[in-house]
Amino acid sequence: MYGQDPGAPVRSGVPEHGRIPKYYAAKVEIAALLAELGEGEVLPTERELAARFEVSRETLRQALRELVLEGRLRRAGRGTVVAGPKLEQPLALASYTEGVRGQGRRPGRHLVGLDRFPCPPALAADLGLEAGDPVWHMERVLLADDERVGLESTYVALARVPDLAADFEPDSSFYAYLHDRLGIAFGDADERLETVLATPREALLIGTPGALPMLLIHRLSRDTGGRPLERVRSLYRGDRFSFTTHLGTSAERN
Repeated sequence: MYGQDPGAPVRSGVPEHGRIPKYYAAKVEIAALLAELGEGEVLPTERELAARFEVSRETLRQALRELVLEGRLRRAGRGTVVAGPKLEQPLALASYTEGVRGQGRRPGRHLVGLDRFPCPPALAADLGLEAGDPVWHMERVLLADDERVGLESTYVALARVPDLAADFEPDSSFYAYLHDRLGIAFGDADERLETVLATPREALLIGTPGALPMLLIHRLSRDTGGRPLERVRSLYRGDRFSFTTHLGTSAERN
């Protein structure tokens, strides 16, 4: 029915011809069951659910796969449990740490690698460098309450942060390090958001199936003087994250 829940799909996903696929009907039934069970509760077995909703095991699995991809269920050992709400990350000049802490979760990071290399031409153009100038590449797995939820690659000129390898704690906020230790403040940034599938290496690092959709953000940040500061590639689990932003009218009129 139209208009019942502004957040729900139009007509709750029912096609105009009114014929509902069996897997989708089972999915709706399971979704109602999730609300009854609550976060962290274990779902009944596939055999029990198939019998309860009078569908085949394969039809049931299709419904479960969609609920997992949507982040409403998650695999835990041999079972499937009701997932908690998605993390909401603001599309703003704020650190991952701030966004996660703001939702009562504990942020963390695990260092995959920190190395320096001669800057290739395309990256040099973004960072305002000459090709061949030394840059740092820092890759870290993003954590929320010890759950792996993303993968972040940061590129920054060695000249801006010469002592990064010695002074920076890899599990802490890079933004806080720049501001508190080096007195560098962020001014503005350009971001591009897209959906992708993780590569086999990325899926292994994040601990997800390769078919799980990911949210990819490319960011080029500048300091308050307008100088390029960092190029960041952040990959977030599509089943655990959503992004928010505030929209307003422009102060200037054409």
